[in-house]
Amino acid sequence: MRYLIITYYKKANGQIDENTAVAKNLKMRDHQTASVILDFKKLAVIKAQLNGASVPKDFNRIVEYYMQHYENIIKRLFKENGYEIDYKADSVEENK
Repeated sequence: MRYLIITYYKKANGQIDENTAVAKNLKMRDHQTASVILDFKKLAVIKAQLNGASVPKDFNRIVEYYMQHYENIIKRLFKENGYEIDYKADSVEENK
């Protein structure tokens, strides 16, 4: 797998739902509907839009944010694309 694709949907009740997928190739539909597309082979941001507004395309910053929620998926994407990372999530226990 090469791409992390995150799409945000606004539901009828006003809440926002999130859909996450990984893919080897991008489809035209991904470019049209996705909010965030990250390329883990080139370590690049293909698309970054939230609520119609563009977000700075800083790969490291975006990955750091999503690492909190999708740590296993992101680690796997790095590994499958030939990158080794050493990431440790901050734990509450460290502060004691």
